[in-house]
Amino acid sequence: MSKFAFEPLAIPAVVLIRPKKFGDARGYFMETYSTDAFAAAGIGAVFVQDNQSLSAARGVVRGLHFQAPPAAQAKLVRVLKGAIFDVAVDIRLGSPSYGKWCAATLTAEGAEQLYVPRGFAHGFCTLEPSTEVVYKVDGPYAPETEGGIAWNDPGLAIDWPVTVTEAQLSGKDAVLPGFAGFASPFRWEAQP
Repeated sequence: MSKFAFEPLAIPAVVLIRPKKFGDARGYFMETYSTDAFAAAGIGAVFVQDNQSLSAARGVVRGLHFQAPPAAQAKLVRVLKGAIFDVAVDIRLGSPSYGKWCAATLTAEGAEQLYVPRGFAHGFCTLEPSTEVVYKVDGPYAPETEGGIAWNDPGLAIDWPVTVTEAQLSGKDAVLPGFAGFASPFRWEAQP
């Protein structure tokens, strides 16, 4: 019996993962990651670092971020407290879904996770105050390779759950460039 359910999203490289909870009157237990189970589902990333963020208010938007090669990162995102609208944008040149996005709602209660592979810009919006997010990455932080795209770029047309006036952004995220004219450092390779 599998301890995980793996569901490819509209862009199949992005996968929603639902760990199985085993509960009783005391609470619950669940595995949140298994190298073997993830590899069997086609996720071969070797995670090397865990990151965690706390967003105090509803409507905090973080992203859309990526790290360029040679320091690109895949991410495995989950919520410890609260809920987020989690977004991945395909920025792999030549991909059939280049410039398209997919999203999932992740909640602490549901324990869902989102696998975002290399070649995607990633961002999220908090749906509840005091939301805590943790994510694994398969490469260390390399500030010289970080990049981003404006979260509300009209060309991407992401259906965010907040308006421009409601969104709370960092100073850095508030000035990210748009998608038009974006020179992606990623290339898509068709699988045989």
